[in-house]
Amino acid sequence: MGERQNGPFQLCFSTSLKVDFQGSRVTSDGGLILVRELDERLGFGDLVAQHLTDSRRGKNTQLPLADLLRQSVYSRIAGYEDVNDAERVSQDPTFRLIGSEKTWDRGAALTSRLQTFETEMPAEEDNFRSLALINRELIAKAEAIDTPQRIVLDMDSTEIPVYGQQENSAYNGHFESTCYHPLLLFSREGDCLAAKLRPGNVHSADDWEELLLPEIERQQKLGKEAVFRADAAFAKPEIYEALEERGVKYAIRIAANDNLERDIAGLLTRPVGRPSHKAVVRYTSFLYQAASWKTAQRVVAKVEFHSGELFPRVGFIVTNLEADSRAVVRFYNKRGTAEQWIKEGKQAVKMTRLSCHRFRSNEVRLWLSLIAYNLGNLWRRLVLPKRIDNWSLTSLQQRLVKTGGRLIKHARYYWLLLAESHLTRRLFEAMLGKIIALPLPAG
Repeated sequence: MGERQNGPFQLCFSTSLKVDFQGSRVTSDGGLILVRELDERLGFGDLVAQHLTDSRRGKNTQLPLADLLRQSVYSRIAGYEDVNDAERVSQDPTFRLIGSEKTWDRGAALTSRLQTFETEMPAEEDNFRSLALINRELIAKAEAIDTPQRIVLDMDSTEIPVYGQQENSAYNGHFESTCYHPLLLFSREGDCLAAKLRPGNVHSADDWEELLLPEIERQQKLGKEAVFRADAAFAKPEIYEALEERGVKYAIRIAANDNLERDIAGLLTRPVGRPSHKAVVRYTSFLYQAASWKTAQRVVAKVEFHSGELFPRVGFIVTNLEADSRAVVRFYNKRGTAEQWIKEGKQAVKMTRLSCHRFRSNEVRLWLSLIAYNLGNLWRRLVLPKRIDNWSLTSLQQRLVKTGGRLIKHARYYWLLLAESHLTRRLFEAMLGKIIALPLPAG
């Protein structure tokens, strides 16, 4: 039975227990406060102010542009994949606190305001280009803190299925679906450096130069050595030539053919004797020139014989690396982490949620998801203690972001009281200490 209107509920099974609903004071996403502290340390708000132009006038400017962008990005970090969720999270204490202080009492943006923001302001030509700049410069601030001398670049494409009549969606025979087919460029650390949303029926390697060449130029200006890895879709002579001209090392898988297998015929004979339960692996390298290549290239071959399999597994990699064949294969195989980064982007920050009709609006939504992904990845690699720095973004979301808490307002301060579960006081203190210890990035 309820006691009085808007009062707590008294339950029959225990007279000592009362239940009340105070949603505007209780949060389920308290861990986002740490991400907000990291974004402040990296100067994310300054990047927004520097690159995005606010074309709104009058009462439409009540919520600052940075607040709207943060709400869009942080919603994705917390796993809210659609602007419809804004109706619920607008009064969530954490989402109020991550914005400017004027939103702390009033609340964050509702669905209509956030939807207008995502489909209009960032879609303006100058602002759209600025999303890529904000993303890359945010990563650059982290690179200034901690980056190796050798930069490994991994390029891959992926499928984003669509349902409806979205602009530029098309059937892709490889994926056997109607989809978009974005191209993504990652660093070895998992940062998404560049991206482009493309129609579903383009080749996997289309527009590679638009993403790859500027990044190589950027790294070389900083005195870094760039190395490139990609799968067989990028085994194109124009890519080899462009990389060779710029002095970039590469390892790119190449599809098997009769000529390649003829060059390693001696390795394809099954070992004599009783088959081993352990795989028998052979390596070799040789010069090979396809009809469309201007010069011969080094090709590394790996042949594996597995127990119970009739034919060997054969793989070829075209490369200009000078390492031995086994080392080249080992280096190339680490490219699989790029597929893991894409999987995390799809699962954790819902970058597949491109449900707008207009292609430009879907491009904006992809960039918002990638900025969310990169903020999460920077949290992982710059802030997490060693014992948990291998957690996936999904694990971070479920174990750290999803922390319950209660907001209490006093005369001079707000108190956010967090529940202690996966995010303990000791872990919170350790991460906060690492954020504070980060050197302030230049600019």
